[in-house]
Amino acid sequence: MARGTKLSSIDSNNTRPTLDRVKESLFNIINDRIDDSVVLDLFAGSGAIGIEFLSRGCKKAYMCDKSKEALKFINENINKTKLQENAVVANKDYTDFLKDLYKINEKFDIVFLDPPYELNIAVKAVSLILEYKLLKSDGIIIIETDQKEREIKELEEMNVEIYDTRKYGRANLIFLVERG
Repeated sequence: MARGTKLSSIDSNNTRPTLDRVKESLFNIINDRIDDSVVLDLFAGSGAIGIEFLSRGCKKAYMCDKSKEALKFINENINKTKLQENAVVANKDYTDFLKDLYKINEKFDIVFLDPPYELNIAVKAVSLILEYKLLKSDGIIIIETDQKEREIKELEEMNVEIYDTRKYGRANLIFLVERG
């Protein structure tokens, strides 16, 4: 749908776009899960990941970022790609947004977490996602991080199973599911 559309991105120290090769690999790995899925891109930045999901056939993509600057870029990129109909955009702190999703009983097939690396909040987000039961029974969570060992050590304490990890330079992708 929107393939090839040049998206605007944020030039800031707090926002780091997912590298194209990481994004390409990510979508190759999970491609068979995207059709008709409901997706959450929790630290959305420019919205590129959520928009990629929409352009590949996901049913609905929620994109959240607490930065007002990010929100401006997300909305600009969604309008540019003409994918507004299936996008839900929120300008909130992730903890508040997860609570909102719990209140409306939304469930996700895929959750993508790529918070600013230095904040060390991906595992806290996973914890809230599990607590609020926001994942469908066969849903997956993907974390992008530069601290794979730290994240895995913290995740081992939780009711999740890491089923795949990939490394691309500084970036790592950790794929997990909730234990039955």
